[in-house]
Amino acid sequence: MTRLANAAGAVNLAQGFPDFAAPAFLKDAAAEAIAANHNQYPITWGIPPLRDAIAGKYKKTYGLELDPAREITVVCGSTEGMVATLLATVNEGDEVIVFEPYYENYHPDLQLCGGVRRIVTLQPPDWSFDREELRRAFNAKTKAIIINTPNNPTGRVFSLEELRFIAALCQEHDALCITDEIYEHIVYDGAVHVPVMTLPGMRERAVIVNSMSKTYSVTGWRVGWVAAAPDLTDSIRKVHDFLTVGAATPLQYAGVKALGQPSSFYDHLGVEYGARREQLLGILSGAGFRCFRPAGAYYIMTDISAFGFADDIQFVRHLINDVGLAAVPGSSFFSRAERGKKYVRFCFCKKPATLDAAAARLAARPL
Repeated sequence: MTRLANAAGAVNLAQGFPDFAAPAFLKDAAAEAIAANHNQYPITWGIPPLRDAIAGKYKKTYGLELDPAREITVVCGSTEGMVATLLATVNEGDEVIVFEPYYENYHPDLQLCGGVRRIVTLQPPDWSFDREELRRAFNAKTKAIIINTPNNPTGRVFSLEELRFIAALCQEHDALCITDEIYEHIVYDGAVHVPVMTLPGMRERAVIVNSMSKTYSVTGWRVGWVAAAPDLTDSIRKVHDFLTVGAATPLQYAGVKALGQPSSFYDHLGVEYGARREQLLGILSGAGFRCFRPAGAYYIMTDISAFGFADDIQFVRHLINDVGLAAVPGSSFFSRAERGKKYVRFCFCKKPATLDAAAARLAARPL
């Protein structure tokens, strides 16, 4: 969608990357690390100062004690973190439960390791799940469940009660809980992110996948981490080593600076993105979209049924070519295209001026 947007000169509200500058302190820290000659191979699972900083942040934010020497692996972004975790833990034929709609990489990740995707539906308008449907999805073949909260693409933030229910099923069926927590600090309306690993009985069976990308507006740096119990970490580190060797050394040193930010940094993040959320909700609602209000992350899922197009693909092509605005077709996030044909996802991690430009395009050529 970004390539099509660039070719058409469209305003890009498709791919989830900021179009504003990364924090100056972070760019300065990366430049200083390069100048200090931190440019060679790091320890494959991450430089000790960054692993220490990650452990310190989890202790400060969630009261979660992690051993940086045995339980944290620095990886090339959460994308690699997820596939390394699945390759390390899932065998051919193992079932992995995935909530749908889901971040589109989860399916090919499972194909690479021979896992079998087991779908559980998130139901609009609040994108909640049916507990009995989830209970039925667990069985003797279940190796793991993947949870993405706050969620891409829906913006759903799972409640503590829901997470406890999932944790109980994982313990009952001896399954892992792999949590993609990349949007942990981007929450609204009083929503609270809770790592599943902090719940009773989950310390040894939960795996946290996270990254600097979204919180610190450096999606191109590809520095992330996986936190897991030592036995799981041993396997994840082996896979990571053979996938990528290690994340960029100077950017890891900059990551130490990022992870050391005060809580006010994260509070400000929610306020800033909250304002952008309101701006885009107003723009899209005014143009006739049915919007699902996100409680977290920086995306808005919309229902395009009222516009009369055959499907989401036809609609987004019209949006790019005739209106000059790019979004992601909803079918990207579903196991079967027909399930997502009435949805389109927009992102609001953009400058207010970019969102104003999107509004102008929609006003000039109404849908």
